[in-house]
Amino acid sequence: MHLKCIWGVLMVDARVSLNKYTNHVLAVVKAKYDLNDKSEAINKFVETYGENEVEKEVKDSYIKKLLKIEEEHFRKHGYRHTSIKDLRKEIEGK
Repeated sequence: MHLKCIWGVLMVDARVSLNKYTNHVLAVVKAKYDLNDKSEAINKFVETYGENEVEKEVKDSYIKKLLKIEEEHFRKHGYRHTSIKDLRKEIEGK
C-alpha cells in the first residue's frame, strides 16, 4: 500500500483481489457512471453505500454553525425550561 497526495487529497494505492461477482459489480458501476477505471468505481460505490456502514465526519464549519445557533438561542432565550406545549407552538408556528 502506498500513499500519495493529488490536488490536496490523500490517495491510497492498494492492490486488491476481487472475486468474480465483485469484479462484475465494479464493471457495471464503471459503465453506468462512465468512469475511467475500477478505482473510480470503488470510490463511487463507497460514496453511495458507505454511509450505511460508517458515518461521514462532520465538517468543522458545520460544528461552528451549530455552536453559533446554540449560542444565539441561549442569548435570546436563556436556559429556561420550555413546556412541551410551548415547544409545539414554536415548531408548528401556531
